[in-house]
Amino acid sequence: MSLQNLRLLLGASHLCGYLPQRAARSAFVDPALKLDPGTYGSLLDSGFRRSGDYAYRPMCVGCRACRSVRVAVEDFNPNRSQRRCLHRNAGVRLRVLNRLDDEHYELYRAYLTARHPDGGMDPDDGEAFREFLGCGWGTTEFWELREGAKLLAVSVVDRVPRGFSAVYTFFDPKLPKRGLGTYAILRQVLAARDEGLPYLYLGYWVAGSDKMDYKKNFQPLEILLPSGWSRIAGGEAFADNAAS
Repeated sequence: MSLQNLRLLLGASHLCGYLPQRAARSAFVDPALKLDPGTYGSLLDSGFRRSGDYAYRPMCVGCRACRSVRVAVEDFNPNRSQRRCLHRNAGVRLRVLNRLDDEHYELYRAYLTARHPDGGMDPDDGEAFREFLGCGWGTTEFWELREGAKLLAVSVVDRVPRGFSAVYTFFDPKLPKRGLGTYAILRQVLAARDEGLPYLYLGYWVAGSDKMDYKKNFQPLEILLPSGWSRIAGGEAFADNAAS
């Protein structure tokens, strides 16, 4: 897909959720464009993401801190901490679903209340929950993680031609020692490898944002720079190149 003639609509300015005291703004792909997994895969490779049915990318005045990142799946090897996380969650079972239900929504509410109380997403709005995570034109899966009958986490995963896109994960906030957020990503990386897919897209990484820092632990990680995708290893080198 050629993106040269892509029509974008500029959204309103709002407070940045990652860097304090900064304003943020996004450009949305014209909703009149018919999207599908293949087109969206091309958009991902060009720095876009989705929220519900809308594809967007940051377009902030005077700031280019948000950089798209993806895990190079074939060369990924879990570090010591990640191996421990896999061991701790050895009894967890994965089930792939095509819809969300009320049990998932209750977990989402508990997660937002504990982890993002001021994040701007209303945990009591079930319609917004489904619109934010679902997608009418994509191949979206809901990866349910359970231990026995207990629901631990849910990951929203989009399938695109060159991999998986990690849309969102929410988990039981009462189990911080389980490392469920890390475990969910590890399961996506390993599943992509099993299927011969080259990438897991992790969305945006922002230097200086604690919310985003976990992403650089999944090496080798590739970052989208103005010159194209570049593989960068190591936290300091990664931060230096992300700022360029």
